Amino acid sequence: MPHHLDRIDEDLVKAKLGNYWPGIELVAYALYDMSNVYLFNHPKFSNNPPCTYHILSWDVQFIGDTIIMYEEYPTAIVNMDSYVGYEDLYSILVHELFHGYQYIKDEKRFPDELMGITYPLSKENVELRNQERTNLYHALMENHLIKKKQYLNAFIALREKRATKIEEYLTYEKLIETIEGPAWYVELKAYSEKSPLDYHSVLKKYAQQLINKYESTSSIRRSCYSSGLFICLLLEELSPGWMKGFFDREDTLYDLLKQLSGDNMEHSIVDVKISFETEEVINFAIEQRMKVFEEFNEQTGFHLYIEGEITAVSFDPMNIIPLEDRHLHKSFIKVRMNNQDFLIQQQVIAHVDDGIQKINKLHLIVENEPSVNIDSLKIDGVGEIKGRYKKQENILRLLI
Repeated sequence: MPHHLDRIDEDLVKAKLGNYWPGIELVAYALYDMSNVYLFNHPKFSNNPPCTYHILSWDVQFIGDTIIMYEEYPTAIVNMDSYVGYEDLYSILVHELFHGYQYIKDEKRFPDELMGITYPLSKENVELRNQERTNLYHALMENHLIKKKQYLNAFIALREKRATKIEEYLTYEKLIETIEGPAWYVELKAYSEKSPLDYHSVLKKYAQQLINKYESTSSIRRSCYSSGLFICLLLEELSPGWMKGFFDREDTLYDLLKQLSGDNMEHSIVDVKISFETEEVINFAIEQRMKVFEEFNEQTGFHLYIEGEITAVSFDPMNIIPLEDRHLHKSFIKVRMNNQDFLIQQQVIAHVDDGIQKINKLHLIVENEPSVNIDSLKIDGVGEIKGRYKKQENILRLLI
């Protein structure tokens, strides 16, 4: 994949990025694999022409596709091994660079991520939410102006009905849309520019997460990305130049779209009839969560339980699956134990007391049996943790 480096550098110039979002500023960015990190545009590193990047050895700071503060400067990072096509790699990098731009612009409209863990999968909410998303999809895809307005008004009416039931959780959704929707918006623009697919096909590709009821109910947080994207695209159509002053506002994307609809709603939602499909969708979402936990427990290896006072320091909220008092962290979690931080770069179940940060037990499965010392346990890939150790067959317990 390193052969893409020069092309990436040529494509990521302000003049071209401005076609996706006017005035966008470029932060540092890095493409990496498990051996090397190729760092571009970082103020603390000078590059000698013709090389436009600085090569570093990979370390644990570079995990996932995200924004990190590398050497005290916002840096977009993308794992090259995760993408085959150039259009995928390029568009994801543009997505993360936009998050860097949000940092520069001092974006403050971030959601309370704890809301996602306790999000209610009630029948009424799921029914209204899926109807709402269908209308949002049709509002963008419809060419007839009157029908477009009808779909838009139906979308807003459904959302306002939900607001009367779950206002704080709807605020959570709207804020995720506002943070992630624009990032998906520039991603779609970048993907469309590099992809051999026509624009309509690209739009249909990105719409799948919006209209797939099973997927959008199973992953509430991630599903807000696509609704945010479609709101952006509607704003582009109905209010050209809507991006101007975007970061100077407190309004969410939904607020901006609602303002365009006017005050004359054609209908309001009174009765909610729960469809059989909605019941199936909710059952599917719960079963999917249970299945993930079952698959985790069925893995071979040593089942290690670390019990005591544990604090979650950082994690990937998009990759957390809640089930009652347990949270499965699918990608990584950094925790504080015995006043020391440990990064666990594998699936791990956290048993929580309240919220997401206060943990009383960690459950992870390791391939190699940990090394036992007098007052500690040394775990491959995690480190040495002080505590009292007990073993019963392939079940290990460490009390800290």
